[in-house]
Amino acid sequence: MEKENGKQGFEKIDSTDRKIISMLQKDGRLSFAEMAEKLHVSPGMVRLRYNHLVENGSFRVVAITNPLRLGYETLAMIGIRAEGNKVMQVAEKIRDLSDVIYLIVTSGKYDILAEVMCRDQADLLEFLTKKLYTIDGVRESETFMHLKIMKEVYF
Repeated sequence: MEKENGKQGFEKIDSTDRKIISMLQKDGRLSFAEMAEKLHVSPGMVRLRYNHLVENGSFRVVAITNPLRLGYETLAMIGIRAEGNKVMQVAEKIRDLSDVIYLIVTSGKYDILAEVMCRDQADLLEFLTKKLYTIDGVRESETFMHLKIMKEVYF
């Protein structure tokens, strides 16, 4: 795993690393021994590569939850327009709101896209009126309710 030319701090990953990542994406509970058997290498080698990939930030292991089973019935994507000189400050304040599960600064019609997870529509209304709209620099927003998730990929 060598450093990529011209990109400080990033390391190239090889085909074995990619295979380890791919196997974990399919089943995050695979043991090092099971992966080693499939790759025809030693479990120690898989363990070393796994640890290195986690340490260098190539991936992290997390639990993926099903919001509906946790009592969250309302998911929405919110497009937010901010005052030009306050985009990053607005984004930082939105980032810190517990309802926000995904946040990006973008180009185009909206400066910021935020995905929120709320218990119900009343909870979403409270988020909008008592949290989002009170942030200095938020000019306007448009809320897109999730009706059905057709595809969800974690890579």
